[in-house]
Amino acid sequence: MIKRLRRKFVLIAAASVLAVELVVVGLINIINIGETHKRQMQLIEILCENDGDFPEFGMRHEQMHSSAPGGGSFSSPVMNGERKRFPDLGFKLNEETRYQTRYFCVRYNRELVPVEINTGHIAAVTSADALNYAEEVSQTGKTSGFLGNYRYEVRENLGETLYVFLDCREDIRTQRLFLLISAAISLGGWLLVCLLIIVCSRFAVRPFIENYEKQKMFITDAGHEIKTPLAIIQANTEVIEMIGEPSEWTQSIRNQIERLNGLIADLLRLSRMDEENVKLECEEFDLSDAFDEIAGPFRTLAENKGLSLEIRTQEGIRMNGNVSSIRQLVSILIENAVKYCDAGGSIEASVEKTASGRHAIIRVKNDCAEPPEQPERLFDRFYRADKSRKREDGETKSGYGIGLSVAKAVTESHKGKISCKAENGKIVFTVRLRCL
Repeated sequence: MIKRLRRKFVLIAAASVLAVELVVVGLINIINIGETHKRQMQLIEILCENDGDFPEFGMRHEQMHSSAPGGGSFSSPVMNGERKRFPDLGFKLNEETRYQTRYFCVRYNRELVPVEINTGHIAAVTSADALNYAEEVSQTGKTSGFLGNYRYEVRENLGETLYVFLDCREDIRTQRLFLLISAAISLGGWLLVCLLIIVCSRFAVRPFIENYEKQKMFITDAGHEIKTPLAIIQANTEVIEMIGEPSEWTQSIRNQIERLNGLIADLLRLSRMDEENVKLECEEFDLSDAFDEIAGPFRTLAENKGLSLEIRTQEGIRMNGNVSSIRQLVSILIENAVKYCDAGGSIEASVEKTASGRHAIIRVKNDCAEPPEQPERLFDRFYRADKSRKREDGETKSGYGIGLSVAKAVTESHKGKISCKAENGKIVFTVRLRCL
């Protein structure tokens, strides 16, 4: 149990740290991508507003141009004798921006003839390549987007169409590198934190361990201390019955002694099962036969309470486990169903193999008009769903809320699973055990 608690603590802590790191890394990369996209769009806007070039900064700009297909010639990035200026969008320009930015552009006239191809600011693209890129974009019908590593924008002005392409290869490479570095650093930090969590987990669960050990010691000591007075009370009751005659009072004393002895036995059994070093004495046995032997006698008890008990058993189911524990598991489930079934209701108990044949399913269900709101809490120690402890017919539902806890402990000691759910006016307990 202690190892399971430490393991759960480490998993929860590690998962929480990982979730935080994923959010942080994700946000950082999203912001980085957003800022890069914003910068690219601003550069594209500058180029489009200035006819495919950057604005002047008081320095002489040497124009780079060549003959264009179709007999046209490059037009100057100056329109009507004055270069258009880029409006202030928060992007700072300087004299080096034009040389740091890789771009090219193609301009078509009204007759869709290329009249300008500017590739003076990129070495990887020739005039023919630029023309091919422009024609490929025109065929898509889009006015902006990505074409390979190039972000493009299409603008129309005075009958002319301008295609501007911005080389984003370096931005993409930087984004990927930033993502890998941030992920690697986060992963390394997470592994380091996990190591620290594992080392510190023993200190984190130490208060629980000490409290748990004290509780276990108290249960053991109290159990042995209570046994002595119970034995004396039982002996005195027997003497009273020998001197006089048995009466309903002495019988009531015997019943209460039997209940307390059962409670003590269950508590001590739970305490032993919680110890991780305890190993069950397992053997191969016939689960079908054991189920029938335990379930059969409950028919009489159910009939005496006005209930019907239907037992269905698939023959030949064998498993490897502790026979007495499995018998106790079946007994607890059926006894619980008989005890808490609605007056005049029905109970179904069955055992069968799954379709794969690897597991055996023990299922016990009983009528329950008012099922508990949290069925899974029935396995908690001392949990009672019926606070009044009374049936509608006035009969007391005896019990301490410990039986189903024992059933869960038995199931888990056999590496099985137990569950409880309410469906169609019934409470259904299902146990899944590995079989042969």
